Amino acid sequence: MDQMFFESKSKYGFEETVSKLSEIITESGWKVIYIHDLQETMRKNGKDVNPVKVIELCKPDYAYRLLSEDTLRIYSNMMPCRISVYEKKDGKTYVSRLNSAMLSSMIGGVVEDVMSQAYRDAESFIFYLIG
Repeated sequence: MDQMFFESKSKYGFEETVSKLSEIITESGWKVIYIHDLQETMRKNGKDVNPVKVIELCKPDYAYRLLSEDTLRIYSNMMPCRISVYEKKDGKTYVSRLNSAMLSSMIGGVVEDVMSQAYRDAESFIFYLIG
């Protein structure tokens, strides 16, 4: 499992990481679809957790390659891509993501091509935060 999910420590605080990541995503031609504030969701349900936001992102050109073919639409449940930003008890901010390249390698073809490129793009976003 430790190869399917990656976690990196950000060199920025929580809010700054979310902000910088959102900027990097849009500057790279991706779209931020939605940012889920899971801490707020938990608070509304009487639970207290450290800050955590999940950024949903999409690159329309990549998505089109999967969504335009009926035979590939089955994989739409892997879309949009997600990157999670959270704070742990140590007070540090972390960023996690799915290794979509590894997952898509089991499928092959267009799915592997698209998801592997999406993975490489996401890793370049993360590199800026940890570099």
